[in-house]
Amino acid sequence: MASPATGHPVSSPSFSASGVMSQARSENFPVASRVLPRALRPHFLAVYGFARLVDDIGDEAEGDRMAQLDWAEAELERAALGSPEHPVFVALAPTIARFDLPLDPFLALIAANRQDQTVTRYATFDDLAAYCMLSAAPVGQLVLSILEAATPERMARSDHVCIGLQLVEHLQDVAEDARAGRIYLPLEDLALFGCPTEAVSEAGTLLKEEHRPALRDVVAYEVRRARALLADGAALSASLRFRPRLAVAAFSAGGEAALDAIERASYDVVAHRCRPRPHRFAARWLATCLSKSVARS
Repeated sequence: MASPATGHPVSSPSFSASGVMSQARSENFPVASRVLPRALRPHFLAVYGFARLVDDIGDEAEGDRMAQLDWAEAELERAALGSPEHPVFVALAPTIARFDLPLDPFLALIAANRQDQTVTRYATFDDLAAYCMLSAAPVGQLVLSILEAATPERMARSDHVCIGLQLVEHLQDVAEDARAGRIYLPLEDLALFGCPTEAVSEAGTLLKEEHRPALRDVVAYEVRRARALLADGAALSASLRFRPRLAVAAFSAGGEAALDAIERASYDVVAHRCRPRPHRFAARWLATCLSKSVARS
């Protein structure tokens, strides 16, 4: 998959610029960005394309993933200097320059994927949240920077929403992650509800039926945590101008609608594919947009 000289991911269509950007035009992040002014949309797609490419390397690349992530970091540095080679970074370079974006959020996304190569368990929720600060929060930070709306309070609220959204994704993908040998449920929470770790990490099959009730209790516990984090989405969106408000509200609404789906499934994320229904997303989006909660800017 990688060029021996550069670590450049070259052979899989999923790592091509066209493959990455095809995903970018259909998933949650760019769909929400469509309500923003047309001039900003290419910048959001450029950031998303970077995040998608780095995640694909960290999750799917054959060969030496660490070397390929090193390549991505070097290419990011070239993009900041205006001389990238890969089309995804060529698209990103004008965005970095136009908004004087710091590289730290991009580097954090790379660091999260490096961590995924060696860390497959998180002992506490604080440990998991620290990982989410690398894997999810940087996207929200970049969104606010492109909107030219970054303030300390907004950034803090955005971090909460992004951690909540990442937690939602982990809850939806418990079985898939287990088959990959990963657990994104805090081990202390599994122990609290009597769910053996080995039951969650059993690869290749659904989780054992005998442990399913305890696992449902863990999921319900994490759903409450995720809702508390996503609650900051109303205040965050209420502090923004109209069109950015619609876009930011869409992110948190998507997470809330996914949590609704998990609750409808009685928290059995193994037996059910818990994805948000369009009408629930619309209802959550409308409620968030109409929220009277206003954050100090």
